[in-house]
Amino acid sequence: MSIPPATPAPESEPEHAAVIGPEITYAECRQCGTLIAGLDGRYSCGVCGWVNHHSEGHRLLPRAEDDTTRAAGVTDNNRLG
Repeated sequence: MSIPPATPAPESEPEHAAVIGPEITYAECRQCGTLIAGLDGRYSCGVCGWVNHHSEGHRLLPRAEDDTTRAAGVTDNNRLG
């Protein structure tokens, strides 16, 4: 019995990209080879400290201007905000 070919996922439109949450992705550390997990293609190795550049991610990082709750003054008691 043969396995049917995989169908590619449909391309998402930019306006829908912000609605979808971050995706956990996996890769091999480029420095020590450890299997590491990251968010949307952004990785940091806990074994050797290697970090890939943020521009290597799978989608754009959100801009501060896109954070509507921050612009409205909502702090939600976040001491870091």
